[in-house]
Amino acid sequence: MLQNLPDLSSQTGTPDEDGKAPHPLSLFEFWPGSIFYTPIVLYWIALGLRYGDFSVPSAANPSIETGGLCGESKSGILDLAGPVANRWIAPYVTQMLRKGLREEDAKAITVALSKKGIAFPVVVKPDIGCNGTGVKLVQRPSDLLPVLRQFPSGVRILAQALATGPVEAGLFYIREPGATSGRITSITYKESPVLEGDGVATIRELIMRDTRTSLLSDIYLPRLEGRLDDVPACGEPVQLVFTGNHCKGSIFRNGCKDATPALTRRLDEIIGDITEFHFGRIDVKAASIDALRRGEDFEIIELNGVGSEATHIWDSRTTLWEAYRAQFFHYREAFRIGAMNRARGRKTCGAYTMLRYWRKQRRLLALYPLND
Repeated sequence: MLQNLPDLSSQTGTPDEDGKAPHPLSLFEFWPGSIFYTPIVLYWIALGLRYGDFSVPSAANPSIETGGLCGESKSGILDLAGPVANRWIAPYVTQMLRKGLREEDAKAITVALSKKGIAFPVVVKPDIGCNGTGVKLVQRPSDLLPVLRQFPSGVRILAQALATGPVEAGLFYIREPGATSGRITSITYKESPVLEGDGVATIRELIMRDTRTSLLSDIYLPRLEGRLDDVPACGEPVQLVFTGNHCKGSIFRNGCKDATPALTRRLDEIIGDITEFHFGRIDVKAASIDALRRGEDFEIIELNGVGSEATHIWDSRTTLWEAYRAQFFHYREAFRIGAMNRARGRKTCGAYTMLRYWRKQRRLLALYPLND
């Protein structure tokens, strides 16, 4: 559970003024993407027509493929970090998976981890990915080979030290080209739902009787296949998902009020040491919310470019209007920052390349295993 946040595992919520608990899901929280994102696509098209190029946001982060819109390399972004930024990034290694050589690949990763002083458990994830697809927690060296066998050949894998901070957060940061400081436009706290055993009910029954998880059983049940008939002991915690992604079942809370000057200065220092990174979300694990507010005691686990969202919109208390207002603001800023870089001579990737990378990412996502 996240420190200093309400216990979300039961999702009963705080009563409204009329004394009724709010609905555990917002109106639009799990709408099909084809419905929720249609106005956003239309807005993108309108901005593309205005700027004369639908791929202008790709110039917002010119050192990243497509600016981080889609199909970009996770390790490629982290590799842009200089010595100052590297001190804040959870260490990692990568390995291209070769056909018929999984045992050798597992050995190569284990050796590389050892050379970097990274101990198990580690997080294994595809280098090109989206929304936590394929992210696996590997507890010990003997578990690595079975996990690698779930991935297709020709895919680069990133193995990263497990960041142990109990608070996971997404920090959206924007800085204009040439500026020495930026601003935090969104903070989201992420919590993996945890149910508590009673010594009687099975895991399936615990999921189906909870007010929130019962509405999302299609997300949780497949991930716990093989354990659904287990009966957790009284008080035993049952974590339903490891990956901190909303569409994979994690619970998101709006933390925008915690965008302190101290945290902003820290991100100025870190992002200022990452080549041409102007727009995106920094995913971190922190020791506590207070530490995060002070800009201390956190590790960066991922850097995401223009394709990332200000994920506080997925707080169940967010209204549809507030969500669209945040989305429109951030995409408008992506075009504006991209146009500023284009004026400085940075190239956009072009609509065709943008589409090609999107199709590549979509093809790869279909090949990855179910995330933990």
